[in-house]
Amino acid sequence: MKLIAHLLIAVTAVASPLFAIASDAAAPALASSAPTVHAAPPVARAAKPDLVKGEATFAVCAACHGADGNSATPAYPKLAQQHPEYLVKQLQEFKSGKRVNPLMVGFASMLSDEDMKNVAYWVAAKKAKAGSSTDKSLVQLGERIYRGGIADRQIPACAGCHSPNGTGIPAQYPRLSGQHPDYVAAQLTAFRDGVRQNSLQMSQVAAKLNDREIKATADYIAGLR
Repeated sequence: MKLIAHLLIAVTAVASPLFAIASDAAAPALASSAPTVHAAPPVARAAKPDLVKGEATFAVCAACHGADGNSATPAYPKLAQQHPEYLVKQLQEFKSGKRVNPLMVGFASMLSDEDMKNVAYWVAAKKAKAGSSTDKSLVQLGERIYRGGIADRQIPACAGCHSPNGTGIPAQYPRLSGQHPDYVAAQLTAFRDGVRQNSLQMSQVAAKLNDREIKATADYIAGLR
């Protein structure tokens, strides 16, 4: 019996290390079968506009649009406080030829998308100077069209897209408040006559306006606050 007991102890002593080795060998195999969890890649953020470069680029624009984006010439629009997304869109469309203006096409063609973003955000940060209506005889007509449209001719109110005070909606609808009436009238006429074709909606609206209505609307817009 003592001999059998000694043999059992010896077998157990040999088996235990083998079992331990087998267990350790199995562990990596079990670990390798588990799914590997990878960290999510960082989300790329759009580069912020470089306002210093934007100011430098705008120096070329200042001759027509004013040093701070407040054009003193009625034929050229005020750009100060305009939605930067809208300005970028227009520059891209000048460059592509979707919006036609020989002078602006020449300037825009030299700009990269980054340049456009820089200059748009720089001038948008400048405060726009207020304008004023000049033809008091047309104020009531202009206000009626801007705020209520002309229902019997299916002309929608300008305020519906450009807001009651003319601040507009970024990217889609520009800020109009205080804009030169000559410039606004010229753009409405260009939309109506098919000269400017980069907004189907504006072309459809302007097509229903006569010269007096265009002048009245533009003049009213100039005095918006």
